[in-house]
Amino acid sequence: MRNRRILSAIAPLLAAACATAPSYERPSPPETAQGHFVTRSGAFDPAMPVPDDWWRLYDDPALSALVEQALAANTDLRVAEANLAKARAVVQENRAGRLPETDLSGGVTYGDSLPSGATTGDAQFSTTAGAAVSWEVDLFGRISQAIRAAEADAQARQAARDAVRVMVAAETTRSYLDACSLGLARDVAAGSAQTSEEALDLTMTLERAGAAAQLDVERAAALSARARSELPSVEAQRQAALFELAALLGTTPANVPSAARECAVPPELAVSALPVGDAASLLRRRPDLREAERTLAADTARIGVATADLYPRITLGGSGNFLRNDNVQGDDSFSFSLGPLISWSFPNMAVARARLRQAEAQGDAALATFDGAVLTALKEVEQALARVANEEERQRALQEAAERSENAYRMADQRYRAGSLAYLDVLVAQRDLLDARAANAASIQRLGSARVDLFKALGGGWQTPPDQADPAVN
Repeated sequence: MRNRRILSAIAPLLAAACATAPSYERPSPPETAQGHFVTRSGAFDPAMPVPDDWWRLYDDPALSALVEQALAANTDLRVAEANLAKARAVVQENRAGRLPETDLSGGVTYGDSLPSGATTGDAQFSTTAGAAVSWEVDLFGRISQAIRAAEADAQARQAARDAVRVMVAAETTRSYLDACSLGLARDVAAGSAQTSEEALDLTMTLERAGAAAQLDVERAAALSARARSELPSVEAQRQAALFELAALLGTTPANVPSAARECAVPPELAVSALPVGDAASLLRRRPDLREAERTLAADTARIGVATADLYPRITLGGSGNFLRNDNVQGDDSFSFSLGPLISWSFPNMAVARARLRQAEAQGDAALATFDGAVLTALKEVEQALARVANEEERQRALQEAAERSENAYRMADQRYRAGSLAYLDVLVAQRDLLDARAANAASIQRLGSARVDLFKALGGGWQTPPDQADPAVN
């Protein structure tokens, strides 16, 4: 009868224990976000997945070496690695909650204090020792849910580290391509300055011979000065790209790699169409989405922790004590106790319920964050696809414009030398040529940066080789 009463008393607690841990299911993205991307172009291949080392599509050994160096030495990546190590240590701390706690004590004292039953007050030596062991029974899932939350947090930090790898690979590639494109732009600007300088020399010669007016000389000099003014601006941008590359590599501006400093021709892609995969593979690959999903899992587990705090904590414990002096000896010097201990702080129930509401609100926020991350990922990819497709078309048109401007200027110069064309027409043709050259060089840089933005949005570049893979967080 007594056992039945005990069981009937704890039955509601056992039933409640099953309800403290909320069930977690990975959220599903919208059905419309799992097919092909909206933006279509012959510049993309949706049937091919994004390669892990997408920067090797440029087939440039110098670029590949720089990315590998950045992934090994970047300071932001070192911070992310340290944060991951900290999160894994928190997992170990929470797992240790399943182990019993021990308390040991001991000492030797001298004095005349009288223990119970003593018959003399003479000073004497006393030897004491004590040991206690306690172990929390995880009846309501507080410890197990805390472990799940810590594991999910560690997985989120790992995803955050992977997102930093994506950023480092992309920005290193961008800085290298910018340095090369701006090197090309510098050479184009230098060529334009030389062309305008030669035209100015010719005009001054004709003016001295009486075949040209001073107005023509001033116009040619103004165009020459304008062409020279482009060089400092382009060089400043190039130096900024080189210094940015040095920081990404974890080194000082004085140690800019010579391969980047000497590059003046941006590498071309070795494929005719960029491998982009589809939206479903994007949602599986992007580390920031994995981070948001794991954060949601951790916050869901913390709801279980907060719910478990509404119920008592049951602890099994035992202790042993030893006391020996002149008055206490033999079997009387040792005592022990063993039994379950139940702890339930009624005065803090309001606090516990408030913490539960906080955890539930945090879970709602984490779900909204995940949904927003999915929409942001799709938006970024579609924007990058549109920019690449349109910039490629624009670059082809600017390349044609530069070639035709070159032909127009050559013909205008020949006709002017033959005396069948006014010098103003030559200046117009020359100005069009310089503008077309500069616009084409700038478009080459923008196209390279847009392609990097696309690969960055697609989430490629975080995977590590099998021999360097992280241990699983179980």
